[in-house]
Amino acid sequence: MFKAQAYEGNAKNQSKLLIKQLKSLLEGEPNSIANLSNASALLNQFLERINWVGFYLVENNELVLGPFQGLPACIRIPFKKGVCGTAAATEKTIVVEDVNAFPGHIACDAASQSEIVIPIFKNGELFGVLDIDSPEKKRFDHTDQTILEEFVRVLESFL
Repeated sequence: MFKAQAYEGNAKNQSKLLIKQLKSLLEGEPNSIANLSNASALLNQFLERINWVGFYLVENNELVLGPFQGLPACIRIPFKKGVCGTAAATEKTIVVEDVNAFPGHIACDAASQSEIVIPIFKNGELFGVLDIDSPEKKRFDHTDQTILEEFVRVLESFL
């Protein structure tokens, strides 16, 4: 059974607890959709000042909506379109301080002002992306990127 805990202390201590909880939730479960569902719920509980967190999965050279927490979202995103499609095409993390300034941004939730997208790999191939939106500009920084990239690396081992 999962019990919500307060994330106290500095970012390093908080991320240690987050990773410990992630491993505990996913250990022994081989189903990727179940694991992504719990991962999105965990991040939604962990992260402050966000309005959407979830996954887009690669299917036929485009991204398709996967498990998420938040308002209903865009279902399909072509590679190279928007922040998610660009992160998928480049296979690199993208942090956007102001989504309105990002060329070709796809607005699924009008409240979103900043975004971070991290590619996910399975067996060396692009599997999908983790997408997180915030209603605040400049919400995500280098510390967030480091923590979330570590989160994704651990998650990859359970896919």
